[in-house]
Amino acid sequence: MPRPARELTPERSARHLFGAKLRKAREDRGLSLEALASKLTISKSHLARVEIAEYMPPPELPAQLDRYFETDGTFTELYALCTKEAHPDQFKRRMDLEAQAVIIREYSPQIVPGLLQTEDYGRAQFRTHLPKASDQEIEELWTLRLGRQALLLRSPRPDYSAILDEAVLRRSYGGPRVMREQLEALLGLCLTPTSFIQVLPFSHGGHALAGGSLSLWTLDSGQHVAYEESISSGTLLEEKTEVLAHVRAYDLLSASALSPSQSADLIQSVLEALPDEHHP
Repeated sequence: MPRPARELTPERSARHLFGAKLRKAREDRGLSLEALASKLTISKSHLARVEIAEYMPPPELPAQLDRYFETDGTFTELYALCTKEAHPDQFKRRMDLEAQAVIIREYSPQIVPGLLQTEDYGRAQFRTHLPKASDQEIEELWTLRLGRQALLLRSPRPDYSAILDEAVLRRSYGGPRVMREQLEALLGLCLTPTSFIQVLPFSHGGHALAGGSLSLWTLDSGQHVAYEESISSGTLLEEKTEVLAHVRAYDLLSASALSPSQSADLIQSVLEALPDEHHP
């Protein structure tokens, strides 16, 4: 006996309304998910998740639905609204997309990106930003971060690159010993077959990405996705024009940053200048 379809809640958000309109159009035509998916460039499982608003509609889907159902731009208009709203489960979607990425590019202005953090540095960073958190909460946060870091160890590994502002190297978390361990870890990733790190020196001055961190993911399908993050919020960007503007800004910054070899030299010099932990 087939499971009953999940109840939809179109009143919750534009994304939920998109899913509800999709299901109605599909059922009005007497189509199963599998039958509709076969007529579109999307898998049945992905289509099912779009319908229940678990996944954001992929950028190419709205126009395909408008053509197939002859809905005169309805799905395209709904998708435009979907891309502009904040999603309650946005962080979960962010994690899903990061896990699917075959290429990961990051810019960080203040702290070592989570994917590259050593344990002591990560715990110190959590403790600084969440001073009232219990030891158990810090442990849970680090466990989640460790799970993310496993992405860079899987086979095949995604290609990873990062641009770190010079402030990342010089802003201490956890003291000299912790920073020494973290900087040594960064040195080991400056240039490998699957990773490279660049440092943006203070001398570069201002740039288009100043003010927040940025992650760019290229999925196996070729789709590009961007995620901007500030102190207490993040914004997931999937609309093609917006994402490509961020890719362009990242590429310009990469062209202005130090080479991986020069970056390693700067990291080494900062490491050597750290005070001895026994004689601060």
